[in-house]
Amino acid sequence: MLGMFVASLSQTIVGPAMPRIVAELGGVEHYSWIATAAMLVSAVAVPIVGKLSDLYGRRWFYLGGLAVFMIGAVLAGMAQGFWFLVFARAVQGLGMGTLMPLSQTIIGDIIPPRQRGKYQGIMGAVFGVTSIAGPLLGGVVTDHLGWRWLFYLTLPLGVVAFVFILKFLHLEKIDQHGRVDIAGILTLTPGLVIALLATTWGGGTYAWGSPLILGMYAVAAVFLVAFVIIETKVEEPLLPLGLLMKPIVALSVGASFAIAVAMFGAIIYIPVYAQGVMGVSATESGAILIPQSVAMILTSIIVGLLITRTGRYKPFLVLGGIVLVIGYWLLASLEYGTSQTHLTLVMIVIGLGLGLSMQVYTLVVQNVVSRRELGIATAAIQFFRNIGSTVGTALLGTVMASTMATSIPSRIAELSEEELAALQESGAAADPAALENAVLDPGALAVLPDFLVEAVRRGLDDAMQAVFLVALPFVVVALALSLFVKQVPLRETVESAEELAATPGSDAAAALGGTGSEPQGVHPRTGPIPVVAPAEAEERAEDRENVRAGER
Repeated sequence: MLGMFVASLSQTIVGPAMPRIVAELGGVEHYSWIATAAMLVSAVAVPIVGKLSDLYGRRWFYLGGLAVFMIGAVLAGMAQGFWFLVFARAVQGLGMGTLMPLSQTIIGDIIPPRQRGKYQGIMGAVFGVTSIAGPLLGGVVTDHLGWRWLFYLTLPLGVVAFVFILKFLHLEKIDQHGRVDIAGILTLTPGLVIALLATTWGGGTYAWGSPLILGMYAVAAVFLVAFVIIETKVEEPLLPLGLLMKPIVALSVGASFAIAVAMFGAIIYIPVYAQGVMGVSATESGAILIPQSVAMILTSIIVGLLITRTGRYKPFLVLGGIVLVIGYWLLASLEYGTSQTHLTLVMIVIGLGLGLSMQVYTLVVQNVVSRRELGIATAAIQFFRNIGSTVGTALLGTVMASTMATSIPSRIAELSEEELAALQESGAAADPAALENAVLDPGALAVLPDFLVEAVRRGLDDAMQAVFLVALPFVVVALALSLFVKQVPLRETVESAEELAATPGSDAAAALGGTGSEPQGVHPRTGPIPVVAPAEAEERAEDRENVRAGER
């Protein structure tokens, strides 16, 4: 959780500073790149690291990810240009793509699913704490020290985490053997990168129907189709398609993807709304996110404890989906002049929905896979969550930029004849792009006439309503998918029934006819016993679990 805390903090601490960074280093059309670069690289790294950790162990991959992350933080703090900062964030993304899935995989290595709920709740609380500390600290540091210090502040925490993990994290040795799926890596990586770049550029830098964007999607499709074909033939696939074909895994992955798209609509673009439309400072915009994070922390912990106590998770997934739909509908209903109190209440509703469901999907998937697939199964959830966050940031950024390009001039055109004449004389409205940048720069707004500032803020408000409205259908999809997630009894052991059956001395091994000290099919006291198929053994294990649950 120390490593997860450092990686998660770096994502949230930058949020309040992004308007200031964009105003200083580039234009608003590049706004989403600071977040997109890290998410894109992280998305590519997650499945690769997840599979390699299944084959060769978690510890050194985890420490390596932490070291790479800290190098990226140093580079980001030293950045003198916008695109170098994007590169540094990509390096950080490589570290995050290692830390985030392995943190949850390591918990899965040592905690049985039945007891894992409360730990998943605590890990969800880590995200919540960073969601509070990150925006608040990011706003204060940006206002008083400058945005570069946001990256340097995570270094001491990273060093502490590295030393702590190096000294205390010792996991059971991985005995798996297998050939690394090089062909899968070489097809998945360019396929993802090209597809996500096309999604990021489409509608902003280039038109969606432009030959470049269409060509990029075509090339990405070729790589990804080749990847799917390769995964059906190799011995140790990078992303086992059979795993993703399990209904409960497919539904959980799909819901996680949809929630991630919408979630980053709140985390990344609420500070834009608060600073650009409401006119608050970076510190205040960070503080607006705190109630959402508090709600998410408390709900996540309570839900984890309730899942451990009851053994049931589906009610929380469905309830979380319903609450999220309500929250995003309220967010899309915000109007110009909305008070900070109103926005805070909306954020609390969204926080409750995220706390009810976000971490539960990981538990659902981990519960139905074997221990040898734990790394790649956990990585699959994180992978599609990262893809969702990347697509969400790019898609919603495109919606914001394209809507602003028309909404701000439209609002200016609604000014009175006297105000328009005054603007013509001063030349203040001559450059729409400059006004788009000015809406996120308090210094630039200070020199504009009040009536023009209000027109620009109203134009941004129109754009933000479009952004939140586009996010709403994704939480509706997540709710629909959650309704079909099957309730499966949570295991009391780290290993699955098949793995226990293959373990000498275990109850499941006895059920299959062996304890390691006598011939298979012979019980030490009762003599010969029938050999039971693995599927039947798993059914019997589930029956025993139901009996124990009833006794409890």
